[in-house]
Amino acid sequence: MNKTEVFSDERLSGGKLAVLGLQHVLVMYAGAVAVPLIVGRALNLSSEEVAFLIAADLFCCGLVTIIQSLGATQWFGIKLPVMMGVTFAAVGPMVSIAGNAPGHEGARLLFGTIIGAGIIAILIAPTVSRLLRFFPPVVTGTIIAIIGITLMRVGVNWIFGNPVGPTAPNLVDPTYTEWLKKAASLGNAPGSALPPVPDGLSIMPSVPNPRYGDLMGVGIAAVVLVSILLVTKYFKGFASNVAVLLGIVIGGVLSWSLGLMTFEKVARADWVDIILPFHFGMPIFDPIMIGTMTLVMIVVMIESTGMFLALGEMTGKPVTEQDLARGLRTDGLGTLLGGIFNTFPYSSFSQNVGLVAVTGVRSRFVCVAGGIILVIFGLLPKLAALVESLPTVVLGGAGIVMFGMVTATGIRILAGVDFKNNRNNAMIVAISIGVGMIPLVAPHFRQWMPHAIHPLIESGILLTSISALALNLFFNGAAKDNEACVQAALNAEH
Repeated sequence: MNKTEVFSDERLSGGKLAVLGLQHVLVMYAGAVAVPLIVGRALNLSSEEVAFLIAADLFCCGLVTIIQSLGATQWFGIKLPVMMGVTFAAVGPMVSIAGNAPGHEGARLLFGTIIGAGIIAILIAPTVSRLLRFFPPVVTGTIIAIIGITLMRVGVNWIFGNPVGPTAPNLVDPTYTEWLKKAASLGNAPGSALPPVPDGLSIMPSVPNPRYGDLMGVGIAAVVLVSILLVTKYFKGFASNVAVLLGIVIGGVLSWSLGLMTFEKVARADWVDIILPFHFGMPIFDPIMIGTMTLVMIVVMIESTGMFLALGEMTGKPVTEQDLARGLRTDGLGTLLGGIFNTFPYSSFSQNVGLVAVTGVRSRFVCVAGGIILVIFGLLPKLAALVESLPTVVLGGAGIVMFGMVTATGIRILAGVDFKNNRNNAMIVAISIGVGMIPLVAPHFRQWMPHAIHPLIESGILLTSISALALNLFFNGAAKDNEACVQAALNAEH
């Protein structure tokens, strides 16, 4: 048996496959469920519907992982040890869509956008596999860093409360609300000297909200964060790799003991249920939003290209252009299936690529086993309901680590960039990060701009991607250097 077969095609016993596959699942689990929680709540869906999104996500994670690792026809599957999960890169645009059109209609629009982007990604996959030279480490590192910075706002809001809604920092004084009702009633009365209250008039929130920044919640988030730090420092191997998941478990147990977490939703959920397509109705297709999501998919596929090349180095299997096209087509297929089955865009999970390097187990059949486990998890609504029942403060403590590590990954990639001999690289990073911060700092900056371009400019991730790509072409051109991209992917995993 040659080296390639031993590394990537080695067949292990059923027991080993199950244990090692579960290890991969546990490493990615916290990251996998974060996106449906973020997007589901941005859509203002009910608790049961958010739990459904979690189950659908796990189901599609498993399905796409099996296709990617095992292969399906000559067109799909790179046949390397790859675990597929929802990409954080798409969170910004998806939350923007959800904010503009919440509820079921927004979900239909979101999934139509994802389906359209998935179809285009399948078609352009062979072309994207040849675009790696346009995305050197200075570009990919900057994009990944802004993804983490953008998501950090979600983690912080999970701890303290969202800026609007029942956990907003301030509430409307009920005395003022009552006065406005009486004034409106008097103004509408026949012969009243008081003019009618203008349409849209509302009272500014001025009363501090006791639910915002509640110290007990902040304390629970701190316990989760400290637990993750302690597990990372004092445990080795598998336990260290699942530190975030262990921190969430500890936070959940603490919340339950304090009476902040109950299991009514878990009790109401079915034991087993099938994930059916188009749960929220037939999708709505918007060309502008599909184009915007396609840009995100191109960035995701470039990142996947680096991951695949790095895995080829680890497993001793040469990755050809045809292999890359099959792998990237599967990113597109996973995104298409995600839209059909009510979930989101997919790419290879970097944590699991790192696990391959750490454990030395390079058999792709381990990831196939992990995919089967994920499909089973997706068919268990009680498991999804349990995740949805976690208080947001628990998720916030873990989110600080998860999203911060995304930023740290970008910084690790940028550490390999030549800033000393090419000062233009610093300019690329500085301007692109600054442009990406605009929607975070000034969310209404686009109010006088054409509405048609809003989906393109309201995501800091997309703005940074466009800026970094354009500035790199301006300063550095597009020299072909795949070796630097492979090294960048390796830096992201260690």
